[in-house]
Amino acid sequence: MILIGKRLKRGDTIGLISPASAEKPEKIKEKIEVLENLGFNIKQGKHIYDKWGYLAGKDVDRASDIMDMFSDKSVDMILCTRGGYGSMRLLPLIDFNIIEENPKIFAGFSDITTLLNNIYNKCHMITFHSPMCTSTFDDFTLKSFLDTLMYGYVPFTIKNPEDIPTQYFNGEYASGTLIGGNLCLISSLLGTPYALNTENKILFIEDVGEEPYRIDRMLTQLTLSGDLQKCSGFILGQFTNCELPHYERSLTLTEILEDRILSLKKPTLINFQSGHSYPRITLPIGSSVEVNLKKGEIHALEPVVK
Repeated sequence: MILIGKRLKRGDTIGLISPASAEKPEKIKEKIEVLENLGFNIKQGKHIYDKWGYLAGKDVDRASDIMDMFSDKSVDMILCTRGGYGSMRLLPLIDFNIIEENPKIFAGFSDITTLLNNIYNKCHMITFHSPMCTSTFDDFTLKSFLDTLMYGYVPFTIKNPEDIPTQYFNGEYASGTLIGGNLCLISSLLGTPYALNTENKILFIEDVGEEPYRIDRMLTQLTLSGDLQKCSGFILGQFTNCELPHYERSLTLTEILEDRILSLKKPTLINFQSGHSYPRITLPIGSSVEVNLKKGEIHALEPVVK
């Protein structure tokens, strides 16, 4: 059985946590005001302003904030402040039983990919690849975020803005459970107890600031592990700043995606507007979906909140 959290409503309490890198306190406080102006109450994790090197505090403290927010009955939704790096360090410290006993909306992206997919995989709970506290909420990004979390209690359709076209290859339809997120984090989990299970899944991937050869390396790693071959289809999101000024000694990103993904002859949707650019679409990780590739639409076949 898939677990889902309560739908978000105006007046609900959003719990903020910093599972990865530190953020400037003034930026978090500025964005808290934005969320409050939208009609939500904010509960701050005890350690969201901590700093330990490139991390938002010690591992044990960041993990305890996650557990506290899931255990706290007054918190309706958990939103991460930012990504960066550090979430995977917390995986052995998390009590997934507590999460399973207290299902609620959990949202973030980028480095938070490790938590989104492991909460789904180990707790059978839908999570959300979405903007975070310090993200920019342009009109389309905000509408996708709120519509999914507030009205996703019935099946719904997810698609790009009208002026951003998608492309498709290897078929017009795909179906399966939607998983994935940041490619770098997905490949980093291989060989661990926290690796993604891609069997018959629709794998969504995106990345930022990686040169084409690094994208090649990560996709090749997933090919050598057999994980890409197990997927029932792919959704390729934004690969932001992953291009080069010239290609005298490099394959292009397009050539790499053709060689590593499209060659598998699995249905593939390209240029879906989710990742590290804007506008940013919110995706339900762990949801059963059907993808109409020709129309560029993802149909969530079940409620993602209740």
